[in-house]
Amino acid sequence: MTVAITVATLEAFSAAWNRHDIDALMSFMHPDCVFLTAAGDQACGTRHSGTEAVRKAFAGAWAAVPDVQWTKGKHFVHGDFGVSEWTFEGTAADGSRIETDGVDLFTFKDGKILVKNVFRKARPNIPATNK
Repeated sequence: MTVAITVATLEAFSAAWNRHDIDALMSFMHPDCVFLTAAGDQACGTRHSGTEAVRKAFAGAWAAVPDVQWTKGKHFVHGDFGVSEWTFEGTAADGSRIETDGVDLFTFKDGKILVKNVFRKARPNIPATNK
């Protein structure tokens, strides 16, 4: 019997993102997982297929913004579909602040996340303050 994905599952998935815990994140993903990023040269952003490609892409978020956190999370699940709303917050390499809202659209299969499709608002970074 397959365990159903619940709001608590998405809350735990979000907590793993904020801990920067790649092993925990991947434990939520289906072996045939797909990650569609918010940016890229394709209409879908960039498509990463399979556990190794998804693992590498997930870890890339922390490499690009080492202090990144996904705050203000709200989650919804209906059958094999789910949504997480959040605010992406962190510091860019130039010291400017990133703060922008976004959503993940999920497709589930066999009690795991099959597809994670990210949509994030395009907002200029907030300039670093001079102290």
